Amino acid sequence: MSKISIALLALLLSAGAATAQTPPAPVAPAAPVAPSLPVVTPAGDVIDTLKASGQFSTFLKAADLVGLTAFVKGLPSVTVLAPADPAFAQLPAGEVDRLLAQANRAELQKLVLRHLINARVPFETFKGAVTSAPTLGGEGVELNGDQPPTIGGAPVIQADVMATNGVVHVLGRVIPAPAPAPAS
Repeated sequence: MSKISIALLALLLSAGAATAQTPPAPVAPAAPVAPSLPVVTPAGDVIDTLKASGQFSTFLKAADLVGLTAFVKGLPSVTVLAPADPAFAQLPAGEVDRLLAQANRAELQKLVLRHLINARVPFETFKGAVTSAPTLGGEGVELNGDQPPTIGGAPVIQADVMATNGVVHVLGRVIPAPAPAPAS
């Protein structure tokens, strides 16, 4: 070995030993705000993208049951605020089955429509700001682009999955129904 190689090897070994002896700086653990999910990638329109992901079976079943799947596929520009399956699992016990029951289709339809905006709303349009947008259910939904970002109070797990007819934002919770207005 040459003197340069030996000196370089000695330097690397001593740097490694110094690094190994220095404990890493403590890092505050991040507060868990939502489940960890595999990355969603575009796979055609918004509905096909959700189906291909395999993480949105409850939301897709709800859209099917209320007859909105074909409607959403036909929209030229839509934003889907898509709660992943673990988001539905956070609802109280029995709530998903109650919502999916035939007797509650009107409520289920409102829930699905609360997660749809009739326009492309990429994260860039509300990054660092708080604004609102009307949903297809007629309710306004808060878009909070501060850190951590939320939509309708639900944590954004993944923003900006760009599909052919819109954008999907993956949510860690189901957006709740707005609180009733106080009686005057």
